[in-house]
Amino acid sequence: MADLELIRQLLERAGRAIESFSVPARPENLYAPVIYALEGGGKRMRPAAVFMGCAVYGDNLDDAVAPAVAVEVFHNFTLLHDDVMDDAPLRRGRPTVWKHYGLNTAILSGDVMLVRCYAELAKCHRDVLPELLDIFNRTATEVCEGQQLDMDFEGRTDVTLEAYLHMITLKTAVLLGASLQMGALVGGATPDEAAHLYQFGKLCGVAFQIQDDILDVYGDSAKVGKQVGGDILSNKKTFLLLKALEVADPDRRAELEYWTGPGDHDPAKKVQAVTHIYDELGIPAMAREKKERVYQGAREHLERAGGRVLTRQQIAAYFDRLLHRDH
Repeated sequence: MADLELIRQLLERAGRAIESFSVPARPENLYAPVIYALEGGGKRMRPAAVFMGCAVYGDNLDDAVAPAVAVEVFHNFTLLHDDVMDDAPLRRGRPTVWKHYGLNTAILSGDVMLVRCYAELAKCHRDVLPELLDIFNRTATEVCEGQQLDMDFEGRTDVTLEAYLHMITLKTAVLLGASLQMGALVGGATPDEAAHLYQFGKLCGVAFQIQDDILDVYGDSAKVGKQVGGDILSNKKTFLLLKALEVADPDRRAELEYWTGPGDHDPAKKVQAVTHIYDELGIPAMAREKKERVYQGAREHLERAGGRVLTRQQIAAYFDRLLHRDH
């Protein structure tokens, strides 16, 4: 396995970059929730990806600080507003911003977080700033489109697997790709090289979401940190559910629609019944196969991205470890 020391250093650097992000002290009720949101933790994968992209092509990692902060603040802004839309009480084991500070404050604090993203991007070198803004604006728009599709899917029974994959690409995957692409550009990559890193990150993001779908049903609750089968209980559209509906015979489909339809089902029996259907249809193996196909496509783009071979090898090893995690 490749030495991941460089990746460890870049992850630490990403953490320090976020810690250095400062906001005004007043009005406190506007800015305290911003700090609260950013202090909630998380993998810091996106700001680390900016540093990774930069390290493939250049040595001045200071140039990556501003875009790294921008993408992480944007990511947390989306989580803050997602929690408002989902009426979610908890995020990473703590009360969500709207629950802790109030709904109106959460909306306004989220708004100012988005504004601060542009303030961070404005610190980038002028020779790459226009392209960075184009990438950021396109990606931010796509994330909003993905969120809207996700909300639309909640009330639909005709969602296809293809539509689901498109939705998760927009909602979660494009930001990871954009993070790598922005880092590559500030590191000196050509537009073509940076585009390959974007495709690598985007496809990895899709593969990660499929892995999350698998872990929600088949993961160890002690390691995953949440109740196994939560997606089943909430009737969430996932790769597993949509693939099962796609390949099931009429009897199995009717049974699946019964358990995922309206009704006061016993939670434990519901999870057990739906999981049994998945097992009978071979859905876990199909999900893992799709995940691996998507990831292999990502690796092909990484190979074509140029830059430092050893750095790309470490990035590949890091993402491979994430993709095959058990929690």
